[in-house]
Amino acid sequence: MPIIPAELVYSGGMPSAAELDEKLLAGETLLANTPDHLIEVVDVLKSYGEVLDAYSTNLIYQAEKQFLLPFPLFKYLDGHNSPARIWRHLNHDRINFEYAEYCMKAMLWHGTGGLDAYLDSDAFAENCAAIIRRKTRRDPLLAVLHPLFPGFLIELIRAAATTHALGQFWRVMSDLFLDLARAEGDGRVGSIDAVVEFIKDGLVAAAANPITYGVDVAGEHLWVLPPEAGLTFLVDVAVPYVEAVFLRGMPFLGTVSFNAQAHQISPDQAQFAYGALYADPLPSMGAGIPPSLLMQDMYRHLPERLHSWYHQRTRGEGDVRVKICMSFQKSMFCVTNAAIRGTFPHQLSSTDPAEQAANRAYAAAWSGRLAVARTDCLDPSS
Repeated sequence: MPIIPAELVYSGGMPSAAELDEKLLAGETLLANTPDHLIEVVDVLKSYGEVLDAYSTNLIYQAEKQFLLPFPLFKYLDGHNSPARIWRHLNHDRINFEYAEYCMKAMLWHGTGGLDAYLDSDAFAENCAAIIRRKTRRDPLLAVLHPLFPGFLIELIRAAATTHALGQFWRVMSDLFLDLARAEGDGRVGSIDAVVEFIKDGLVAAAANPITYGVDVAGEHLWVLPPEAGLTFLVDVAVPYVEAVFLRGMPFLGTVSFNAQAHQISPDQAQFAYGALYADPLPSMGAGIPPSLLMQDMYRHLPERLHSWYHQRTRGEGDVRVKICMSFQKSMFCVTNAAIRGTFPHQLSSTDPAEQAANRAYAAAWSGRLAVARTDCLDPSS
């Protein structure tokens, strides 16, 4: 295996856990505050906001209109099944909704937080039983499959619930990122700290938003995630999303060995480090590599200011998707920074020793995980 020189992989210094810990407790930003970083983060999040708008719409469409369909051939078309739309889809002139599904599957598989706990509850099992009874009365194929594979339809409903919840989460984040771009444009946001604070305020404002999901089966509305489950935006969906997509992720087929004897993948999912904060910014554009799909979607919606900024650096258009990936990683550190800042157990200004100790423990837990991420992108020169 060829040895890749470090300078070709890492673009800047990598702060230690202690340095990151100090920044978090001081209320400082992880990403250096520079004019270039502000352009990168705001504009790449504007692009991402446009993409998330499409992702959110499609995930909610799938969960509501393609629910338990044996062959959901048109699930990526949002109900617009015209010949022209199908032709563009087949020619890949479209948003890559496969990446949205990858994120959903990561959340479902890693299974952390309140949403996953509810999906394992007796109440959810009762909801599934009611839905399956009504659905199988009118669907001969499902009526045959369910007795043969009694866990199959339940797992599909779990996936649909996660799909809808992620769609609701991304609806909030899309609006938040587009609002951020408008705030920067009219002068309300002019620094990386202001970016982090703007995102933090948005997360806090949406924290208690209820997460609910129901389906219509043969003219009857049945709950999958009912209001009485008490699921909310921040703790039950946003935090599990950060854990599954920003931190853990999933190893991509064709990039590492899935052979247990090769020991390239940890048997402990909690030790996975394949998420957005750990990824090498090298999209291969090969089929099925999820970040490449996202970078292509963002390229289609790239603001002209950022596109011109990229053209002035290194290989211009030749490595534009790699540049997008690097900017996106910086923006995800800002989002993570905002989430940490908004979820400290106590005010950072607290003088109570017990509260200070709780804040230090919280910051240490985060800095320990972030210290081995791609923090080289935080450097002012990166």
